[in-house]
Parts: sequence; structure tokens; C-alpha cells
Amino acid sequence: MTRYDHVIIGAGINSLVAAAMLSKKGRRVLVLERAEAPGGCMRTEEATLPGFQHDVMAATFVLFLTSPAHAALGDDLARHGLEFCHSPHPTAVLRPDGSALRLTTDREANIAAFDALAEGDGDAHRRDVTGIEADADFLFSLLGGRLWSWSTARLLARQAWKRGPRGLAAWMGRALTPARGWLETTYTSPLVQALYAPWVLHAGLTPESTYSGQMGKVIAFALEAAGAPVVRGGAAQAAEAFRALIEEQGGEIRCGVEVDRIRIEKGWAAGVVTSEGEEIAARDVIASVAPGQLYGRLLRDADLPQADRDAAAAFRHGRGDFQLHYALDGAPDWVAEGLEDVALIHLSDGIDSVSKSANEAERGMIPETPTICVGQPHRLDPSRAPSGKGVLWLQIPDAPRVIKGDAAGEIDAGPDWSPAAREAFADRIEAILARHIHNFDAIKLARRAYSPADLEAMNPNLVGGDPYGGHCGIDQFFIWRPFAHSVDNDTALRGLHHIGASTHPGPGLGGGSGYLVARRMGA
Repeated sequence: MTRYDHVIIGAGINSLVAAAMLSKKGRRVLVLERAEAPGGCMRTEEATLPGFQHDVMAATFVLFLTSPAHAALGDDLARHGLEFCHSPHPTAVLRPDGSALRLTTDREANIAAFDALAEGDGDAHRRDVTGIEADADFLFSLLGGRLWSWSTARLLARQAWKRGPRGLAAWMGRALTPARGWLETTYTSPLVQALYAPWVLHAGLTPESTYSGQMGKVIAFALEAAGAPVVRGGAAQAAEAFRALIEEQGGEIRCGVEVDRIRIEKGWAAGVVTSEGEEIAARDVIASVAPGQLYGRLLRDADLPQADRDAAAAFRHGRGDFQLHYALDGAPDWVAEGLEDVALIHLSDGIDSVSKSANEAERGMIPETPTICVGQPHRLDPSRAPSGKGVLWLQIPDAPRVIKGDAAGEIDAGPDWSPAAREAFADRIEAILARHIHNFDAIKLARRAYSPADLEAMNPNLVGGDPYGGHCGIDQFFIWRPFAHSVDNDTALRGLHHIGASTHPGPGLGGGSGYLVARRMGA
């Protein structure tokens, strides 16, 4: 039986980060991926027409570019072709009345633009982003560091000494403020509120979620500081750069291989067995899967504490994701000026509309007016489309996982996402999009829609189309992710480590859990 130091199940961003860091230390690493290519949600395909490259799932790499994983691996990945494309205008909002507001990577320009809309809003923006900047070491250690550690205990102790115990408690209390509370008490302009409100959906939250205000400030700071970069050639090129780096260092990635179960010997994860019956031995196993996959399938025969079985059964997934992609015959003529080079545009009327669509999806309803995020990757990376053409990447982060009805009373669907329901919802989204682009009908060449069910079929970690690895409310986050009794990325079995979006520090392309596990193993 072939023996490895580390066998890693899944080839998403966290697995690739861990494999790259461990193989750099000379460890013998094997990554097993059920799909035909590595990358997980980093997937690029000619989804509409030949020559049009679409990032089918994840698209924007600001979390990776600003992460410790990139600091550790960025130069090596660049040698293998990883290149980011940027725009000075990372995001904007376009409201139904045609009014728009654009964020830039120039802080003073943003302050001036906000103040022009409402006196004092620019100063409020300065306070928000400089506040995140001032607290960066503390805040990002909590958001992305190992929580159950002496280093975090010392960090909290230093903050208590610096601020005083009551001051630290006050900071924590302010950090728990929902986005609605933050935006409505901080900014007067409805446009500024509308600019930031949709972003909490990309953290798996809603405007009413506890700590969504703090996440909104963090996102505002990150977008202003690092933009909304895309990978030249498509998100899949990031996975290929990882593959080249891992293989250069002696690691292996095997695709088209499904792990059937994890081998347990005397309470120790001793390797895996593939669906073809191949047994692979390892010193330890790193599993980047959702809790239901780990505890319900891979560990189905293991002797586990009942608390783990119960917690896995009670683990909650969040709203589904809906993706819509277009091949275009030319550049969109937006109804508002200045949007042609914006990386990500939200079509939204503001806090109430974001709250309404998210609430409808959480109740199992197809939203009447969904919050739509529109990416224009060809404006940052012309290689995504033939000369003179374009592509649009649409993410609707508030689709129901299971359909109980239609909030508009027009689509007869459910409980499952059928092709007919998918296309009917795509029609609704397209009608909204067309109202915001003057020449849409003239430039539309083709479209491709992916329902939550389609996304789960491509990647079983997206349970019900949930792209965030599980509900991200406070009770399933930080030290309580994935379970209330979880400790970092450990499990009850020695030699078995759980990583991925379902574990701390949560979802996104930062590679945080893979980085933390690799560091604990000496990488």
C-alpha cells in the first residue's frame, strides 16, 4: 500500500493552500478530487459560446490577495502563471431609478464623493475604514487566525490591557451590530447605504444578521485597499498554478477519484479507501468537505462521539446561490454613467430591498426582486472574450435551497429546482438586467443559468447551492464553526483534520483553514 504523509480530500482553495505549503516543506502529499479538474469553486468554462470564458462559480480574489496564504505562496504561484487583473473601480450600486454610486481604490476620492451626496457621509466613511485599519492586527487575527490558541489568548489579554476590560467589551458589542444598524445610523445618503448593503450577502449574512455591520466595514476596507481582482484567463488558472507548484515540489493531485471512506485504525485516521476500492495509507488525513459529507459518508463506519453525530445532523446550511452568465456582442451601455470599468455592480434599491430578497429566499420563496451582482470580467481581462465582445457574470446570492413558492406568484415550482424553474427565474433576472442596460437586447448573444441544484451537482460541498459552507450566523461562526464544541480544525479522531468553508475562518477564497492547518503541521 502506497503511504503518504498527508492525504487531502478535495481540491478547493483550502486544500490547494495546505498541499502547497506542506509539499514546500518536503512532505509527501496526495490530493484526491472527485471532479475532473482541481479548483472546487474555481472553475472556468466556455459555458455559453466558444471563445467566451466564464467563471462558473467564484470570480473575485480580493480575499486571497490580502491573505496570509498569498503572502506565503504568492511569489511561487506567480512563477507558475498566476496573474491578477485589476480595476480602480471595484464596485458600484445601480438603483432602479437610474442613480448610481461607484467606489474607487482612492480613499480621498471616495470621501469627496460621499460628502457630495450628504454632508458628513465622507467623514463617516473615513472613520469606518481607518477604524478597521487601526484595529487590523486584532480584527484579522480574530477573523482569520487560530482561535483556540495561546497566541489568541495573549492577543485578547493585550487588548483588555490596552482598552480596559469594559473597553474591550464595548468594542465587541459594537462589532456585533447588524448592517442595518450600522448603515442607518452612520450614513444619510440612501446611495451610500445601497452601495454597502448588498455586500453582506457575500459573507453569507443579511442586513439584520448579528456582526454583519462589522463585516460590511471589513469588506469596504478591503475593496478600497485591494480592489476586486480577477485572475487572468479565469479562476481555473489559479487552480492550475497551484497544481504546477504542488507537483514541482513532489506533491500529487489525482482528479476523477472519489474517496469512499476514511480508514480508521485504533481511533486514528490511517488513510482512505477510494470508490474503486484502492486503499491509500497516510500519516494523517485532511478533509475539505461539508459536515454532512464527513460525518454522514466518509466516517459512516467510524466510532464517533454521539455529540459529533448529533451536531452534524443539526448543522444548518444557508441560502442557495444562482449563477447567470452572458456572452455579449459588445459593451453594455449602462443607464448610469461611469460604470463601464466597474468590476462588480449591484442592482439594488438599498437596505430594505436586500433584506426583502434575502428573507424571501430564507423562507424558501423565489425572490420577487432579487439582489443581483453583475461582474464584467472582460473589462479587467480582455482574454475572457473574443475581440470586441464581452461576458457578464451574474451572482444572485439569495435563492432558496428548497422552493416553497414564488414571492411574485408567477412561477409554479418546487420543492426541487427543475430546469423550467431555473429558466423562469433567469427570465426574471434578465428582465431586471435589461432595464439597467440600454442596448442589452442588441448585444445579447447567449446565456447560461445554474440553479442551486446545478451548483450542488457540480460540487457536493455546495449543499442546496449554499456557497458559504453553511449558515454564517454567529451561532455557527468563529469558535462555534462548524459545531459549538469544535476546537480549531480538529476532530474526535486523531490524525483527521477538517478544513473548508464549513470550518473556521469560514467561506471565501482566502484559503484560511488550509493555511492554519498547514502551519500547525509545521509548514
